[in-house]
Formats: sequence, structure tokens, C-alpha cells
Amino acid sequence: MHKSQPRRLLLILVTLLAVLLSACATTREGASGTCPAPASCPVCPQCAAGAAVSPATASKPLQAARWSDLPGWSEDDLAAAWPAFLQSCRALSSRPQWPQWQAVCAEARTLNGPTTAAVRRFFESRFQPWLMTNPDGTTKGLVTGYYEPLLRGSRTRGKPYLSPVLGVPADLLTIDLGTVLPDLKNLRLRGRLQGGKVVPYFSRAEISSHEQDYADRTLLYVDDPVELFFLQVQGSGRVRLPDGSTVRLAYADQNGHPYQSIGRLLVERGELTLDQASMPGIKQWARANPSRVNELLNANPSYVFFREQPLKGNEGDGPSGALGVPLTPERSIAVDARYLPLGAPVFLSTSQPDSATALRRLVVAQDTGGAIRGVVRADFFWGFGAQAGSQAGRMKQQGQMWVLLPPGAAPK
Repeated sequence: MHKSQPRRLLLILVTLLAVLLSACATTREGASGTCPAPASCPVCPQCAAGAAVSPATASKPLQAARWSDLPGWSEDDLAAAWPAFLQSCRALSSRPQWPQWQAVCAEARTLNGPTTAAVRRFFESRFQPWLMTNPDGTTKGLVTGYYEPLLRGSRTRGKPYLSPVLGVPADLLTIDLGTVLPDLKNLRLRGRLQGGKVVPYFSRAEISSHEQDYADRTLLYVDDPVELFFLQVQGSGRVRLPDGSTVRLAYADQNGHPYQSIGRLLVERGELTLDQASMPGIKQWARANPSRVNELLNANPSYVFFREQPLKGNEGDGPSGALGVPLTPERSIAVDARYLPLGAPVFLSTSQPDSATALRRLVVAQDTGGAIRGVVRADFFWGFGAQAGSQAGRMKQQGQMWVLLPPGAAPK
């Protein structure tokens, strides 16, 4: 046998296994490609069928651009994004790409409370804009929104606090396949051992029907299973306890099953129209059909596990994203890190939720999500609470993105 064949066979076997058991970094899951499932979109838009793009003819994801190409660049309050950018510099200092960012981050730290004009001069003199471009050469993509919800809960079980929030089970295996084969970078394997074999982890329905087996992994109990479901969709949130204190729940892991839209299921059954299949619409359906709620939720096999995180510092700060720094409301986005480096500033040109009003501003790539797949794809972090949730739940817009990179970080 040729010496390269064992490696090739291993690659094929592990890839097949990854297809069965893999899940991504957060609950916002979806198939890769040009039509991923949006985070806060209970019913996801369908993409029109199109011809596949071969690697030989695919456009490069980054195309050199000029500052004059960025619509609204001269009108945005760029200083509002400055704290988020400094957070990125703090995180990048411990990452392999730090040498490429060190000089610009060191200079950024010397600017104390810069004005919008000073921030604009800084970026225009130290960065190059690159237009994010899909493989088929188009430059528009889906922009959704997410937020941090507030739930009511307790550390002890008792009416009305009956729905457990689970931490990571002891028997859940999570394997980064990139540590085995570099070709499998960004693929993770999740499952459990059964008789010496790795098999898929339990589905939502299986976990929910054996909640007593997870008693030692229960963090809190909340008063509404539907609110808990949407907490899992968002990936993080806060819980207010009976004594008035508040704790933050952050994403810890996931069971490896793909996300299935319960809103789409209700539409397919004829129980909701497409316009009604939003978070408020699904919650209203649940209130009218309490005996069928568990059946509906279990139609989505994906299940998210959390870790408790204390609220500290500025309570207006968002949860930590994939970059490891607090998200900044309306200035942080989740992206596909295969194409856009975490920590980088991005100029986003889209529109307000369910509106044609322009939303053009400097944001920073500080998070990822399983549904955030593709070159021109972003999830806009709206912040904390009901108003943020209303914005996030209605956001399914088209948009363009320009990533700003210092010379050393630009593609060769």
C-alpha cells in the first residue's frame, strides 16, 4: 500500500464520522453554504437554486477596495466602535496573529478617548479595506441579529421553576478534529462512548426524558421551557433569581445534533403563516397549546449546555463571544472565521430590521455561530433585554461587508 493511503483513508473515515457527529461553536447552527439558518430566524429563508461554483472559478473571498467604496463610512460615529476594537486588541495579544496586529494595537492604546475624526484618520492610515466576496462573485449576503435574553429562575426546583438548565454532561465527548488532521480544521466531533465505540450523543428528546440523570449537572431551574429553548438558540442570557440577583449563562457546549427550525415545522403543518413564525408568534402558539409544547421543542434534536458566569463590571457589557471578550451592543458581530479573522474591524452596510432604512456602521468580528456560514454572512449583536430581542427577532436583511486589515494581516 502506498504510504499516503493510510492517511487518505483516515481522512475519509474521520470526515464521514464528523458529518454524523459534528456541531459548531454555538447553538446558531446551519449547513454551510450560501443559505445558512439564521440565529434569530425561527423560519429561515429559502435560497433559490443555482449552479455550483467550482474551486477553479470561485472568486477570492477578499477583494481590495478603496475607502470611497464604503457607503456611509464618512457618516458613521466611528468612535462608538473604538472600545470594541480595543477589546479585540486585548484578545489578539495572546493569539498567533499578534505580530500582524501588534503595531496598530500599540498605537491604538495611545489614543485616549479619540474623536470620530481621529478614529477615521487612524483606520484610513493604518488599515486597508477588503470587500467580502462570495465564491460566485456576488458581494451581498444574509445579516441576522441576536441578543441576550432575560429569564426568571431559581437554584432549587419548585413551581413555577421546573425546567432545568444543564451544564456540560460528564459523558459528552468533544474532539477538535484539527488536532488530529490539519485538513479537518474547524470541524468538531461530539458524541459519547458506548461499548468502546463513539456514537452520537443523546438528542433533545432523549435528554429531556431523562432529566433525572443530569441532576448533578443542573445549574438552575427556569419557569418557562419555551424561553429556555430560545435561550439555547441565542447561546447566552441572564437569569433573575427570586432574591433579585442576576446570573449570566454562557454557552458551554452542544450535543452534536443539527438545529431544526420549529417555526418552519409549524408553517409546514399549517399552524402558523410564514409572517407569524417569529419568536413572538411561536411563543403565542405555545401559550395556546401548552400540552403540545414539549413535542414541538423536541422536534429540534439540538441541545445546548451552559456554564454560569458572574455579572461583573459594566452590566451593559454583553456576554463573551468566541474571541473571549465581552460583546458590545450594536458594535459586535458574529462571522464565519474561516473567511474573516476574529478581532478584525468590519464595515457593515445593511438595513434596519424589517426595514429599508440604512444601517451602516463600523463593527468588530468577535463571535461565531453554527448558522453563520459563508463569506458574506453576519449576525448582529443587539444587546440585552426585550427591545434588543425585538430587533434581533425581526432582522433578516441583505448586506455587504468590508473587513479592515493592517498590511501584515492582508492576504498574499
